[in-house]
Amino acid sequence: MPARTPSRITQPVTRSPLLLAWWAALWMGLLCNWPLWQRLYALPELATARGRLFLLAFMVIVVSSLGALLSLLAWRHLLKPALLLLMPTAAALAYFSGSYGIVMDAEMLRNVLQTDAREVRDLLTPGLLFSLLGLGLLPLLYLLRQPLHQAERWWRRGGWNLLSFGVGLLLALGATLGSFADFASTMRNHKSLRYMINPLNAVYAMVQGLHGSSAAATLAVLRPLGEDAQAPAPGSDRPRLLLLVVGETARAANFSVNGYERETTPRLAQEGALSFKQVTACGSSTAASLPCMFSPLGREAHLDSGKQPQENLLDMLQRAGLAVLWLDNQSGCKGLCDRIPHAQAADMRPPADALCSSDGECLDEILLAGLDERLAALDPARRARGVVLVLHQMGSHGPAYYKRSPKNAKPFLPECENSALQQCEREALRNSYDNSIAYTDRVLAGAIGWLRTQEKSYQAALLYVSDHGESLGENKLYLHGMPYAVAPREQTHVPLILWMPDSTQRAQGLRVDCLKARLDLPVSHDVLSHTVLGYSRVSSKLYRPDWDLLQPCRA
Repeated sequence: MPARTPSRITQPVTRSPLLLAWWAALWMGLLCNWPLWQRLYALPELATARGRLFLLAFMVIVVSSLGALLSLLAWRHLLKPALLLLMPTAAALAYFSGSYGIVMDAEMLRNVLQTDAREVRDLLTPGLLFSLLGLGLLPLLYLLRQPLHQAERWWRRGGWNLLSFGVGLLLALGATLGSFADFASTMRNHKSLRYMINPLNAVYAMVQGLHGSSAAATLAVLRPLGEDAQAPAPGSDRPRLLLLVVGETARAANFSVNGYERETTPRLAQEGALSFKQVTACGSSTAASLPCMFSPLGREAHLDSGKQPQENLLDMLQRAGLAVLWLDNQSGCKGLCDRIPHAQAADMRPPADALCSSDGECLDEILLAGLDERLAALDPARRARGVVLVLHQMGSHGPAYYKRSPKNAKPFLPECENSALQQCEREALRNSYDNSIAYTDRVLAGAIGWLRTQEKSYQAALLYVSDHGESLGENKLYLHGMPYAVAPREQTHVPLILWMPDSTQRAQGLRVDCLKARLDLPVSHDVLSHTVLGYSRVSSKLYRPDWDLLQPCRA
């Protein structure tokens, strides 16, 4: 019998990297951008046939731009690692944008990178898992399993990639020019849309972040501020003690001392605290606001100073000879307290046992535990010149608002106990947030009680101000961190509250009637540093009396 001819081994079908690149561009551009298409579809001005055509043109612009970008990455050993990064990112952004209205820019990227494990834990929901699985991991596994063409001459592959890049750009440009009037009008009237184009928003934010990091590395030398800061030598008067409480995610509109219909701050009202009602934050997130509000330069000059790291109000106070201490119940001080004494609230044991959970998350009353001992441990020579204690709250940090108040301090029920806020009843969500404000009222009342015990030794005062506000479903937005230019008032309108006993008012010659007459004047975070400098009697060329809330009312 003639010998059998061996059957040819079937070779697997290989794919062009460009084919996979455009497949991924279609998937991410169309499906992972469902929040963007939903938002556009709901716009009244796009309800006409012309508006629907513009929506299709916008889809072409997004998919073509993504295809052009991925064409540059369509190399055999580069494309799959790029998709491994981009597709899960796009799936996660789709969930957060669709569920909370969160958009991505360089500031939001910085917030993400600075998020600690506790905050991440609150954001892990079934909806996020389903989005990662359905929009990210399953299509990604399919793409990763596709064999690509074997190595070919680099110039041939580069030529095809450049041609594909050009085609993508021409398609995007053509769709833009064909709908330019609608495109320009829509992007002008709805500026937040530009931050919703997924995952191009993340790529742009990353490029901006890398550029900022390289600039910061180039300008790594810490810029000194207020090198002339001085405080008077100790005299016969009692030294001044300021308890500066930095709130978290508190919106001014939910404080009853500001006219809110619910009694969320009855203790502050009983204590006669003064609430400045028209205060604007200098950022919509902690990462942006905290360094800005502690800069004596003010928001505009702080932003204009570029990426160079610089000293802040706390450095000036310490240089002037005051005793300064930062106590934190949050994810850190964003570098503000690196050069002064500081401590983390969760490290305060054993009093923390009753206020902290097994995972290390503590209620804000932990900040008041052991204050006598902490004050006594500060340098006596510095204490004689004055003391500034900074308490950084967990406050009303979301989305797990129900965790921010103890079970015995929830006046508003039922609560939303779900981190997927869009799934909660509006009233339950409001209850859980208002309970966090009511608990802040309790914490501040406790701080005032402690300050009363210090009146014999110090001229005591409390100053409370939140870093930014919060969206609770208004215009389908939740949480915070919107780009400042388009951030809603709910995210930038913050409470600022001052309390001081009669003895301090008399010692400093402050007229309370004058202060009360100024409570409705519009101010911003710019006043914080200068009010603290003025109260602490620290002189410097940087000090601006017109930014000191107390100066106009001193006798």
